[in-house]
Amino acid sequence: MHVLQLSWEFPPHVVGGMGRHVAELAPALAEAGLRVSVVTPQLRGGPSVERLAPGLSVYRVPLSPAPGVDFPHYVAQCSRDLERAAMGIATSVGRVDLIHAHDWLTAEAAGRLKHLWRTPLIATIHATERGRGQGHISGRASQQINDQEWLLTYEAWRVIVCSQFMRGQVIDYFQTPADKIDVVTNGIALDPDPFAGPADRQAFRRRFAADDEGLVFYVGRIVYEKGLQVLLEAWPQIAPANARLLIAGTGGYLDALQGQAEAAGLNGRVRFAGFLSDDERDKIYRVADVAVFPSIYEPFGMVALEASAASCPLVVSDAGGLAEVVRHRETGLIAPAGDADALAAAVLECLRCPDQARARAGAALAEVRRRYTWDRIAATTITTYTRILAEWRAGDWGR
Repeated sequence: MHVLQLSWEFPPHVVGGMGRHVAELAPALAEAGLRVSVVTPQLRGGPSVERLAPGLSVYRVPLSPAPGVDFPHYVAQCSRDLERAAMGIATSVGRVDLIHAHDWLTAEAAGRLKHLWRTPLIATIHATERGRGQGHISGRASQQINDQEWLLTYEAWRVIVCSQFMRGQVIDYFQTPADKIDVVTNGIALDPDPFAGPADRQAFRRRFAADDEGLVFYVGRIVYEKGLQVLLEAWPQIAPANARLLIAGTGGYLDALQGQAEAAGLNGRVRFAGFLSDDERDKIYRVADVAVFPSIYEPFGMVALEASAASCPLVVSDAGGLAEVVRHRETGLIAPAGDADALAAAVLECLRCPDQARARAGAALAEVRRRYTWDRIAATTITTYTRILAEWRAGDWGR
C-alpha cells in the first residue's frame, strides 16, 4: 500500500502538534510495511528528498513567492507546488493508493489530486479555526480557513480526529456525518533517561531553580488559547510556596504575557525561556516538580503525553482533549478552564504533596505505555486505510 501524506509541517519545520504527529506516524506506518511518501513545504531547510527509512521518503517542496497576499491566499498558491511534487512522485515511484491530508493547509492540493487520480482521500483534522476562536469566525481570513476545513471534511472518504472532543467539533461545525469519523489519538515515543546520574540531573535543574525551590513548567505555543494568561493570574497565589515558573515557547501572545507578568510584579519568579530544543524540553520535564497546561482550547493535549512519558506530574485544564488524556486524581489534576483560583490550588497541591504527585505521574507513564505508543496508533490508522481501500474496490468510482 502506497500512502501519500500531505502535511504543511514536517521536521525541521514543526510549529505544533500536527508536525510532531506526522513526524512520528510516518515512520511507524513504514515500519508496519507501508510505502509512505511525505510531501511538505521546504520552509526551514532540510534536504529536498530524504529517505528516512525503508519505505519512507520525504519530499520538501520549495514554494513560489507570494508577496502582498494574506496567509490563506499564500497557502492556496503554494498548493499548486505541492500538487506538482505529488504528481512527480506518482510518476517516478508508482501509483498512490491513498491520499492522507493533514489540516486545511493541504486541502486544495489533496482535493485536486483525489479527483485527478480518482484515489480515496483521508483527512486528519488536528484543530479547527472556529475552535481556536471559541466558536467564532473573526474576519475574512478566518472564514477562508474555516471554508477550507469544511471542504477537506467534505472531500474526504473518512475523517480522522484525535479525540472525542474534536469529533464533536467536526460534527457541529461542518455537519460531517458521525459515521464518517474515526477517533485515533496522538502517540508518544518513550525515550531513556537523558541524565548520566543524580549529579548531572541536579546540575541541570540548578539552571532554572534552586534546590529548595519548586519548578513549575509550561512548554508550547505562546498563543491566547493556551491559557497562559490564566496561569499568570494564578501565580501570585503560587509564588509564596517558593516556586519558580518557567515558560518555554514562542508565539504572537508573548508580548502581552510579558506585560502582564511585569504589571503584576512577577518578573523575579517567572522566566520566559523562548524556544527550547526537544532535548532541553525533555530534560526539564524530568526535573520539574509539575508541568502545567491551562489551555482554553485544546484539541488533544500532546504536551500532556510528553510530560507523562517523562514521569512529570501534571496539572491541566478541562479544555477539549486534555480531559480525555488525563484522569483527575489518577494520572494528574484537572482544573476548570479559565479558573485561576482552581488552577493555583491544583499546582500548590502538587508542590506540597510531592509523593502523591509522583504517584500520579507513575500511573500516567503506565497509561502511556499501554495506550499511546506509535505502533499502536499506526495499527489503528492502518485499520482505517484498509477499510477505505476495501470500500473503494467494492465500488465503481476510480476503478
